[in-house]
Amino acid sequence: MSEPRDPSLAEDESELAVEGALRPASLAEFVGQQKVRGQLQLLLDAARIQQRPPDHILLSGPPGLGKTTLAMIVAHESNRPLRLSSGPAIQHAGDLAALLSSLVPGEVLFIDEIHRMTRSAEEMLYLAMEDFRIDIMVGKGAGATSIPLDLAPFTLVGATTRSGMLPNPLRDRFGFTAHLEYYEPHELEQVISRSAAVLGVDLPPSGRSEVARRSRGTPRIANRLLRRVRDYVIVHGEHASTASDAHVAAALELYDVDAIGLDRLDRAVLDAVVRRFRGGPVGLSTLAVTVGEEAETIESVVEPYLVRIGFLGRTPRGRVATPEAYAHLRVPQPGGALTFDDL
Repeated sequence: MSEPRDPSLAEDESELAVEGALRPASLAEFVGQQKVRGQLQLLLDAARIQQRPPDHILLSGPPGLGKTTLAMIVAHESNRPLRLSSGPAIQHAGDLAALLSSLVPGEVLFIDEIHRMTRSAEEMLYLAMEDFRIDIMVGKGAGATSIPLDLAPFTLVGATTRSGMLPNPLRDRFGFTAHLEYYEPHELEQVISRSAAVLGVDLPPSGRSEVARRSRGTPRIANRLLRRVRDYVIVHGEHASTASDAHVAAALELYDVDAIGLDRLDRAVLDAVVRRFRGGPVGLSTLAVTVGEEAETIESVVEPYLVRIGFLGRTPRGRVATPEAYAHLRVPQPGGALTFDDL
């Protein structure tokens, strides 16, 4: 007689199914990136008509804009299996050789953060992408022998947040390169509307607009904030599926997300530049030590948004705060504050 199933396992599986449903399954369901969607649709349709695997695809852009989702859509619309990996996981040429040799014909291989692959793996990938074969070295020194290994035809979908770090020989081997842009608020409202239906949350238009306004132009952040609103409604709402504007405001305030999407770390960086360093310039390492974070986190996570909204400037002498940053923090700008013309 079989043992009764743990109810918590069913709940976990249900939550995973919901999380998976938040990702659109087709280009028709994918919101935003209209130009990229049109280009991808043409590429996939041509490959289907010619009954061949689609060309290799490189997707670049900031995190959270849908690169992984598009890779899944490429596999789904091509009716091909999908293999997921990442650049940091491929540390040796042997790792890549094992991965490539196990692919079935037509399989879509997705490598996230492809710019973080090692040099030896990149060089092996050149030949694999172009001729669908790799050369495996057996032995060492004068007795080393190169054994060619044919690969099944495949489609590589690479994703990178730093396309400038990709070597030109690798970038040139992709048949299609797309750069994903930040989303407009009305596009994010469409994302939130679809996700709210999947999560079972009744969110008024004003609530969708408020979440979109605080999502930094990024669908991943919009979905994350929406889940926090859902949690708040479940705990504090009169009806577990109905969220009011007050619920939205209270949930976002609880999680330290202000009216324009700045979180605790964003405000800490901005406050340090404005108050402690009198508007700058201040070096990245000094700023990182001041707020107690890694310099890489400041540079890759915090700075891009602060620069994009015009609160922070990057100059050869360091980071400087703009008048808009002073206004947002409600701090009087000192008369002798540096401007970009002074640097």
